[in-house]
Amino acid sequence: MRILVLGSGVIGVTTAWGLRQAGHEVVVVDRQAAAAQETSFGNAGQVSPGYASPWPAPGIPAKAIGWLLSRHAPLAIKPTADLAQYRWLWAMLRNCTTHRYGISKARMVRLAEYSRDCLEALRRDTGIHYEERTLGTTQLFRTQAQLDGAAKDIAILRDYDVPYELLDRDGIVRVEPALASKAATLAGALRLPGDETGDCHLFTRRLAELATQQGVEFRFGQTIEALQADGDAITGVRINGRFETADRYVLALGSWSPRLLSPIGIDLPVYPLKGYSLTIPIVREDMAPVSTVLDESYKVAITRFDTRIRVGGMAEVSGYDLSLRQRRRETLELVVRSLYPDGGDLAKAEFWTGLRPSTPDGPPVIGATQYRNLLLNTGHGTLGWTMAAGSARYLADLIDGRTPAIDTEGLDISRYSQPWPAAPATLR
Repeated sequence: MRILVLGSGVIGVTTAWGLRQAGHEVVVVDRQAAAAQETSFGNAGQVSPGYASPWPAPGIPAKAIGWLLSRHAPLAIKPTADLAQYRWLWAMLRNCTTHRYGISKARMVRLAEYSRDCLEALRRDTGIHYEERTLGTTQLFRTQAQLDGAAKDIAILRDYDVPYELLDRDGIVRVEPALASKAATLAGALRLPGDETGDCHLFTRRLAELATQQGVEFRFGQTIEALQADGDAITGVRINGRFETADRYVLALGSWSPRLLSPIGIDLPVYPLKGYSLTIPIVREDMAPVSTVLDESYKVAITRFDTRIRVGGMAEVSGYDLSLRQRRRETLELVVRSLYPDGGDLAKAEFWTGLRPSTPDGPPVIGATQYRNLLLNTGHGTLGWTMAAGSARYLADLIDGRTPAIDTEGLDISRYSQPWPAAPATLR
């Protein structure tokens, strides 16, 4: 079967790899000059299934009001003239209930845990390396209220048998020794030992090289102009003024997916959440993080690579703007200085921004559409790399008519046209 994969970020490349391993002829098309040049380029470096959580959560609307007045808020809204921004925000706010949060988080953890297993198998089968570490994630709580609020997430982790550990201050220092002088300012932490880290850009480039060796064709520098449909099928894609055809089409264009789908009548509620990162050279290894720490107050991750520290976070609802805002850099610097002031050389930090394709409820959109030969693999938000390997294998199973290894409930676009599962009596 000839399959056209649109997009060469971590989602598109892992999808191409999985489809080629299943025996298909695969062509990947992207406007960039190489793989992983946009959202996958400078992300926070986490493979964090245990931390898979939707942004829409109970209490977010009230917090958002305070964040609007805060210089270092984890969420910022910059109004635009795009109606899709306000539709997405309204849908996101409607998902900020305890019941909907629990359903969405369960869907995300289900896929993310499966994806971690798929990534481990891929690493074992290929020998790929990408500055990976399998030393877990430590979520830091600066207040007792934050620590108490972790209870609802822990309940879902238990339901899915995800290992976790609650840490006191001594426990934090045990797993992250460089925080010894800062532990007194922390209320506690939630450690997820099954989480991993690494350079997503490096992973995606190296996997693209392996895929090329296996026969996948990559076409870079190509403008994907439009999908053409007739009845219940896609008849082709217009690329650089030419008409390209295939047996199946997989859309993995991240935040740009809705723009290609809207003209053919598919309303995909994906909108970009702008994020930022700093990449800092390490100057003192003993004062740098061991793995990844997540600062719950600022929603910022600090991740250890071989010789660099990656600091990533923020969620800015500001459309497709890719300007680098100094104010966001100041927040990232504030967080890393407060926790690892002597680990890296901030004067030599590289500042980056990217757009995370986010759904208003949290889980990505993977699977079939109203067109029998068009499938989606998009909307992974801040967890694209975390969910990439599992999403790819899941999609390959769907294309080949196999029953996926995980429950398909709530993962495709049809969830937006169906009622939510009923809440238990305690949540009504």
